[in-house]
Amino acid sequence: MPQAYAILRFSKKLAAKQIHKVLKSAVANAEQRALRENTALDVDRLRVKYAVVNEGPTLKRFTPAAMGRATPIKKRTSHVEIHVEGEAESRAPTAPAKAAGAKAEAAAKGKRPKAAKKKKAAAGKTKKKVGK
Repeated sequence: MPQAYAILRFSKKLAAKQIHKVLKSAVANAEQRALRENTALDVDRLRVKYAVVNEGPTLKRFTPAAMGRATPIKKRTSHVEIHVEGEAESRAPTAPAKAAGAKAEAAAKGKRPKAAKKKKAAAGKTKKKVGK
């Protein structure tokens, strides 16, 4: 996260300020989710998983023009969406025979393996409507 904050802080783009606010909100959401689920979360190890800016609703307005006419004005808005997730706890591969056996047993019983439950640990999502 510190690198993402630094990029947005020193960016010359006007939208960087709004995106910075959305990113801070996504990190705060991830922290709150970790507190609710009683899991450990290191904010500095969070990664931006998904970030997109989509078109939002357009506000249609009219302004007076020459000879009694009206010309349309389209005030466009956008949706900023950022998903953050924590890095996996252990990147080292486990013993293949043991892991494969555990997965096979879990599939036979109809249960999810424990590794899949840990994967969902800390993920924050934030959407914000931004007017232009």
